[in-house]
Amino acid sequence: MLTLLTIAGSDSGGGAGIQADLKTFAALGAHGVSVITATTAQNTLGVKHVHHIPTEHVAAQLEAVLEDFDIRWAKTGMLPTEECIELVARHANELQLVVDPVVYAQSGARLIGNDALKALMELLTRCAVATPNIREAEMLSGIRIRDERDVLAAGNALLDMGVPTVVITGGHLSGSDYLFSPEGTHEIGGNLIEGGTHGSGCTYSAALAFYLASGLSMVDACERAKRFVVNAIRFSHSSLGGGTSPVNQMGELRMTAERYTVLSDVRRAVGMLTSHEGFASLIPEVGSNIGMAIELAENEGDVAAVCGRIVRARGLARACGDVEFGASGHVARMILAAMKVYPDLRAAMNIRYSEPVLDACMDMGLTMGSFSRKDEPEGVSTMEWGITSVLSRMKADVVYDGGDVGKEPMVRLFGRSATEVAKRALRIAQSVRR
Repeated sequence: MLTLLTIAGSDSGGGAGIQADLKTFAALGAHGVSVITATTAQNTLGVKHVHHIPTEHVAAQLEAVLEDFDIRWAKTGMLPTEECIELVARHANELQLVVDPVVYAQSGARLIGNDALKALMELLTRCAVATPNIREAEMLSGIRIRDERDVLAAGNALLDMGVPTVVITGGHLSGSDYLFSPEGTHEIGGNLIEGGTHGSGCTYSAALAFYLASGLSMVDACERAKRFVVNAIRFSHSSLGGGTSPVNQMGELRMTAERYTVLSDVRRAVGMLTSHEGFASLIPEVGSNIGMAIELAENEGDVAAVCGRIVRARGLARACGDVEFGASGHVARMILAAMKVYPDLRAAMNIRYSEPVLDACMDMGLTMGSFSRKDEPEGVSTMEWGITSVLSRMKADVVYDGGDVGKEPMVRLFGRSATEVAKRALRIAQSVRR
């Protein structure tokens, strides 16, 4: 099992520092060991007090973990004093270091003194990679950063100062990260996203240490670490604390688990539909399909559906293929459009349009809305426009349209899960057969 070391401060609020690093290592499948350099009294609102751990005790912690564990890679966070930084530097020949040059807390509080900055710059020249954010890159390079050109200037300035490799993280600017190395500059694209960001820098550098220790190239490791921290922000809980809420290092694991859960739910739904004799009567000429998205889905690859649709064969419903993510752009567009308005409407399917079907939906107490293709603006997707136009007025369980020239009329069922949608479809089928 991979063992990684974090040398950093402790965050009593559990959002950053040692706590963030160890949660990141665990989420990625590594064993984390720690050397605590300072304890902070802080929460999501700010830092109340900082206590520096005596250097001799920091040294004792470091000696204890190094003599017992096979450690090749370490990451550093808050190194509050010149003596502490020099202690870490003495181990730079035996450890590959990812240095997160923590100068400020998320709240803006200064965490290290001026006497430590010179020692920190010396440590940066001996690390494998440094990961400053915009504000830290400004302080270390002496260049004010206002746009991408300033980022490039600051990164190259740090290379000129002897830092072997630099990643300037972009959460305080555009959302993109920039990797600087002797091989050149590489932009790792991204966007500013909503969510808690407390501990994002610590989490990124810890994830980067893991991926580098796993043998990935610098570019690949940076891209994977970026994805990890983005998911940690997306799955953060805004209810934690009254300030900047912490990231959730379980985000990527939750996404993986979600994909399994969604696949299983859609497969159960398909089994329910294809084993029911009456459902075939609800399949339209173009075929039917059913799908479900993971939580916080972003694109068609996050939506699972049937490959090749569900069709009628000898009076029965038959799935043309297995359930896969990205299998149906049509169903995915339906669901993604709905989720933009109501994030809990993560599942949908299309069935045949008829007055008896609409009557059955009404008898079941389902909320219904419709749109006319004749009102569709030019140059837009019918699915996105039609569904959004209805859901912006009401939270509908059913969205239907009467078709148009060359366009089959259609009924679309929405729900929280594929099995919920399938159950509604089967109730409709039973009602129509009476």
